[in-house]
Amino acid sequence: MRIGTGLPNQVRDMRPEVIPTWARQAEEAGFTSLSTVGRYAYPGVSDTVALAAAAAVTSRIELVSGVLLGPAWPGKLLAKELAGIDGISGGRLTVGLGVGARPDDYVVEGYGSQGRGARFDRDLEDFRDIWDGKPVGGGPNPAVPPGTRQVPMLFGGFAPAAFDRMARWGQGYVGGSLPAPAVAPTFDAARAAWREAGREGSPRLVALVYYALGDGEAGRRNVYDYYSATGEELAVMISAAVCTSPAMVTDAISAFTDIGADDVILNTGTDDIDDLKRLADVIF
Repeated sequence: MRIGTGLPNQVRDMRPEVIPTWARQAEEAGFTSLSTVGRYAYPGVSDTVALAAAAAVTSRIELVSGVLLGPAWPGKLLAKELAGIDGISGGRLTVGLGVGARPDDYVVEGYGSQGRGARFDRDLEDFRDIWDGKPVGGGPNPAVPPGTRQVPMLFGGFAPAAFDRMARWGQGYVGGSLPAPAVAPTFDAARAAWREAGREGSPRLVALVYYALGDGEAGRRNVYDYYSATGEELAVMISAAVCTSPAMVTDAISAFTDIGADDVILNTGTDDIDDLKRLADVIF
């Protein structure tokens, strides 16, 4: 089991200046990965900015977007951004992608929520070509420097298309920020799609868990606020599952181990850097 942790890039009204310090301390503590949370119509820091900042101040830890809303971006521009982050990090980026469910995250004219799935499928073709160094814009120039690799991709989501994309393009699946019993059927669906596509081995299965070990109530309020746009029932379920004690953290890791997760990424409910230290004390 690999244990990662998340940057506080989408905690409401978080302090952006904490991100580099958070990234350095996560690596020093021994976490295997460092993740972001993706949303645009919210007072936080974009995944790409947070990951680039983390790439610049770390040297070993894997960087993961969990998950970035791909079709909210012009695909060719996003491909270049991701290749740049991967290059700066020395090849440590794994990009988790999804289409999202909140219309207000699609804020760029021409890149609305309608038709986002079909647009995303076209973008994935562009990602491959751009990362292969093929020319863009009708001229002779590629968008990326020599040595750019195909950035590993994970996919999140609950629709059949999400599992199909994972099986075709990805290395694995990112579960929703829900308790293990609710995530287990999606892990099963990911395994099934992988087999049906004739892929060898098994998909990488990543679980997301929220924690707030200092001010647990503040953490739960923040998580509830973040998910409130998706409906009361889901917001209550996710915020109630926030781990507010060491025992809850270890129980959550055990539960996801039991359903076959390869990684558990513990996302923070606050931007309190001391909470990262508390989490490291529990894990290590």
